[in-house]
Amino acid sequence: MMLHLRTLALVLAAGIMSIGCTQQEESRLDMQAAAVRSDAILDAVLQGIHPEVRWTHGFTSTGMCEVTRRRVVMTNISAERRGSFLGVVDRFWRKSGYQMTAVNNSVEFPAIYARTIDGYRLSLRIGGQGQAFFQVDTPCAQKSEVLDSTSQATAPLYEGMEFIPRPNIHSDFWSASGS
Repeated sequence: MMLHLRTLALVLAAGIMSIGCTQQEESRLDMQAAAVRSDAILDAVLQGIHPEVRWTHGFTSTGMCEVTRRRVVMTNISAERRGSFLGVVDRFWRKSGYQMTAVNNSVEFPAIYARTIDGYRLSLRIGGQGQAFFQVDTPCAQKSEVLDSTSQATAPLYEGMEFIPRPNIHSDFWSASGS
């Protein structure tokens, strides 16, 4: 009886973990294709920021059926410019047809969140010293190998380092303090 209950609990846990990954969603694309779509979303928003910011790749992570791609902005975004930066990204995402899902109005660590019509979840969070972190989480996809992004970073890659350093690139516009 105890073994039967344990088996039932494992089956239920596996079922709960797979909720959200329907057969139809899984058959549309594999994890590599989802990662490539994430790269396109990230490339577009970063190219839509003017004046430009410099960025590097954050780490890619994979789950049972989803991929998370990250980009770390190495341009320092001053406290005075953070609202403008978030506004530029917010307008770009809305213009792209993405639904804004949440806003964190923290003065020190603001963030915005959005979702694409095909289920990709996007976030822009501002961290310490004005460092911006972009992240895209894919919808569930067929299990596959996920290769590194082929998008060309505009800042050093910091390969082999345990952590990406704080923002270290000055922009006359984005790094500017108030008068």
